Amino acid sequence: MLMTRWHPWRHLRTEHPDVDVEFHRHDSGCLGRWLNGSIEINPRSNQRERRCTLTHEIVHLERGPVPNDVRLARREETTVDRLTAHRLIALDALIDVLAWNRYRVDDEAAEELWVDLPTLITRVRTLTDEERRYIDTELSRRQP
Repeated sequence: MLMTRWHPWRHLRTEHPDVDVEFHRHDSGCLGRWLNGSIEINPRSNQRERRCTLTHEIVHLERGPVPNDVRLARREETTVDRLTAHRLIALDALIDVLAWNRYRVDDEAAEELWVDLPTLITRVRTLTDEERRYIDTELSRRQP
């Protein structure tokens, strides 16, 4: 089975050609934000963080503005984090990395998946029961 990786830069170019990406340093520690028709990314972030940040902001762009209510805004951020992780980490790629990395969910696994560790953790924490069963079945099948 041929797995294709999510390419946020390509997606942005083809689906949102009017949105620019700018690199601005954010002293708040923020890695990125969607603002005034453009996506800002902190230039201090590494390539994996930029990929995750851009995908996160694309999901915001496609879902619309974050609610003003603090509780609803937190819920929206959680949803966007989950959708970002699912776009960036295909289930079969996750299985391959878990098998290769001896079931560890760490920065080495994240690097192999070309994501940051928080995105990998989000992906693992938000697995459905069906996905967990599939992973367990696949990992058992691959046991020597």
